[in-house]
Amino acid sequence: MTRPALEPIGLVRLEGLHYYVHDLERSRRFYRERLDFAEVAVSGPALEESGRQRSALFEAGEVRILCSAPAGAGGRAARWLRVHPDGVGSVIFEVEEIAHAFRVLEGRGGTPTSEVQSFEREGGTLSTFAIATPFGDTTFRFVERRGWRGPYPGMVAHPAPLGGGNRYGFGQLDHLTSNFRTMKPALLWMEQVLGLEEFWEVKFHTREAAGEAGKAFQAEHGSGLRSVVMRDERAGVKFANNEPWRPAFRSSQIHLFIEDHRGDGIQHAALTVKDILATVAGLREAGVQFMPTPPDYYDALPARIIETGIGRIEEPIAELRRLGILVDGAGAGRYMLQIFLRDSAGLYGEPEAGPFFFEIIQRKGDQGFGAGNFRALFESIEREQVRQGRG
Repeated sequence: MTRPALEPIGLVRLEGLHYYVHDLERSRRFYRERLDFAEVAVSGPALEESGRQRSALFEAGEVRILCSAPAGAGGRAARWLRVHPDGVGSVIFEVEEIAHAFRVLEGRGGTPTSEVQSFEREGGTLSTFAIATPFGDTTFRFVERRGWRGPYPGMVAHPAPLGGGNRYGFGQLDHLTSNFRTMKPALLWMEQVLGLEEFWEVKFHTREAAGEAGKAFQAEHGSGLRSVVMRDERAGVKFANNEPWRPAFRSSQIHLFIEDHRGDGIQHAALTVKDILATVAGLREAGVQFMPTPPDYYDALPARIIETGIGRIEEPIAELRRLGILVDGAGAGRYMLQIFLRDSAGLYGEPEAGPFFFEIIQRKGDQGFGAGNFRALFESIEREQVRQGRG
């Protein structure tokens, strides 16, 4: 029996992430100097005193990353970092009408962590509230703007953005990916509370993808996963959700993420670009490090392009190999290109920097998630975990 469609909560877009960090200056260097985001605002004195944390807001295209570090004990950042390494403590969504979103979410069993709060500035109003989620300690915050320009309440805009010309062309947040020990409760919550629909599913064991060169590695470290993507088709908001898949539950890189993160949570966020070759070339020149792709991936790529039905791609395979960019799709001339940065712990050689990472994606007619690339990604993560002594 088909369930009737639930009333939309009025999502407009996935706007940004609130990221809790031990070292705010390191975040400044990463976003401004490596990714060329602009720093547009900082927390004001009143917000720092009440929240006991210092914050900086970074923007590129339509992407907002708010980073906060503790400024004394008792604040949200300090409480998060007492339990977890650096990570996404809140996901921020823009909605059409805040009162409607609050009514619908609470009516469907959502658990608000605050009432609707409204702030006024220069003739504009920003209204917001947050809810608890099954994404570990991560909350979801909803924001409505009516003529409100500038940063979030309590923040002070810089007279001019500091650095950041977005020369790498970041556009928006394409999707978020989260890891769970058991995924079904989160899927039901996304369906019944948020009103999302199932869009895509894949399950596999990485041993299935091993070639001759990888058999020994996979036999010792291979792991399985099941992934289900949920989406709000109207707004284009998408969540990819993973859980370990037998056999070898405890060696699964999903399980290892949860141990490193010390709970379920958001593994990575995907940033869209219009020219991924130029973006990745520029980022590599700026010193950004990416997860390695096995060389045999590109040896098999021409055959995979045919087998998937893509037929042909515009980008030279030799250039994709040089830059480490992955390709997937499922239709004539419809494909996507993607690559994954190393996780923060690997970038900084520090476990407390956390296992979160960014993906860069260019969609060329394909809106899926690429089962073949999932294997390549998770094999790469497993190799990285072994390299860091975590596998």
